[in-house]
Amino acid sequence: MRAPLGDFDNATPAPDCLGLLTAPVAEAVRAWSNDVPADQLVYVDTDPEIADTAAFAEHYGTGLLDASANCVVVAGKRGGETTLAACVVLSCTRVDVNGAVRKHLGARKASFAPMDTAVGGAGMEYGGITPVGLPAGWPLLVDSAVTGVPWVLIDSGRRRGKLILPGKAFAGLPGAVVVDGLGV
Repeated sequence: MRAPLGDFDNATPAPDCLGLLTAPVAEAVRAWSNDVPADQLVYVDTDPEIADTAAFAEHYGTGLLDASANCVVVAGKRGGETTLAACVVLSCTRVDVNGAVRKHLGARKASFAPMDTAVGGAGMEYGGITPVGLPAGWPLLVDSAVTGVPWVLIDSGRRRGKLILPGKAFAGLPGAVVVDGLGV
């Protein structure tokens, strides 16, 4: 199979390679319920040593920067309560943590979640967290720019491999709220 974007040696429909995904991501693909069919989720095998966006784009092609998104975990605090949320923005932007995220979560303070909190809560590898398969109850904030991209490259739950899915699929993920101006 040829990937819908990029030049990858190995591309496979995600439902056909569940064993290559972390448990929460594999379960989410298995139970997929979205306007976009599950067979449009594509897994591409990539080198885990170059999983970070800049190194990845340098190796696999800078054209992927316009079609790549990052998923980060944020902790919003109000009173003694902490709310974890995932935020998805295009890789050429950064998450507006102190503006859009804090406001959406109704938090007094918001910051990136500590690494152990993010990976422990998500059940995914650091540097590989994806919005596919996040814990139920975590808000998923998606920048509206992501939903307008025909195909989006995002992490797969591990540092090895990426997922490619239609941008419009992000709006249909569990807990997703599309937010204008999330990425700045």
